[in-house]
Amino acid sequence: MKTVFLARNAMATRFEMVLHGEDELSLRAAGEEALDEISALASQLNFYGADSEISRINTEAALGPVPVEPGLFRLLQEAKRVHGLSGGAFDITVAPLMRCWGFVDGKHRVPSPGELAEARECVGMDLVHLDAENFTVQFERPGVWVDLGAIGKGFALEIAGEILRETGVTSALIHGGTSTVCAIGSPPDEAFWKTAIEHPGWGQPGAVILEHERLVAVAKLRDESFSVSAVWGKTFEEGGVSYGHVMDPRCGQPTQNALLAAVSLPSGTAADAWSTALLVSGEAGVAALGRVGESARSLLLLPDNASGFRTINNGFDLLKR
Repeated sequence: MKTVFLARNAMATRFEMVLHGEDELSLRAAGEEALDEISALASQLNFYGADSEISRINTEAALGPVPVEPGLFRLLQEAKRVHGLSGGAFDITVAPLMRCWGFVDGKHRVPSPGELAEARECVGMDLVHLDAENFTVQFERPGVWVDLGAIGKGFALEIAGEILRETGVTSALIHGGTSTVCAIGSPPDEAFWKTAIEHPGWGQPGAVILEHERLVAVAKLRDESFSVSAVWGKTFEEGGVSYGHVMDPRCGQPTQNALLAAVSLPSGTAADAWSTALLVSGEAGVAALGRVGESARSLLLLPDNASGFRTINNGFDLLKR
């Protein structure tokens, strides 16, 4: 049994994969092909890239229908589907809110009620019209943008996983920045791939997390995808209140409902989107995810003044604290 490790930087993170099989050259060729596709998707979905297809959509879709590559069109359809199922908690049109709160230019600020109201006028998937017959997208008004940052890594891993399977790979693990994972089969002589879920404050400035509190749970994966989202990372404080970079598009405010959300589903695209949706909606999102299918598993870490956090777990292995 041969083992091949490959890696590449894309989508502002590092994608890594490990592949097991009998033919090292075939494994390496399949892995490189999958990474090439991830790089191509990174260029296509780049919100900040002037020549990306997403930038073209954001520039032209308020003027009329814009033709979209079929794979990207299906991704937009999935984003709209999760938006509906999650009650609007997942929304790829949050870019105006991110800009309003200063998470785009790094000049963090609490916006005025007027600024917030203006930004919210351009947020909502009801403002994005998808024509499935002609593969076109059109925006209801100027100022609407789509940003696929909360679903793009999962989509890229899903496509990469399809490439590996088509080339005959039966045992592989791919991750994007460790927060999004695609598992194919299982490792040699093991029943599952195992991915640790860390406390969201681990390694963050100002957080006091003891070593024995670092790991919260373990996700056992086989032929499925996994994604975790957390509020730590890009944050700022004003008036004694801490504001994170994950927006609740329903109210225009940074979400305060959960500290961390982890989701496992067959689809990498769906897992990536739903981890954000659960982080935004908190406990109320668990029932919505349950309607997706019996294969869905989830973990929520919710704020708790007494113990730091409490958990709502559906299918992962919690570790003793």
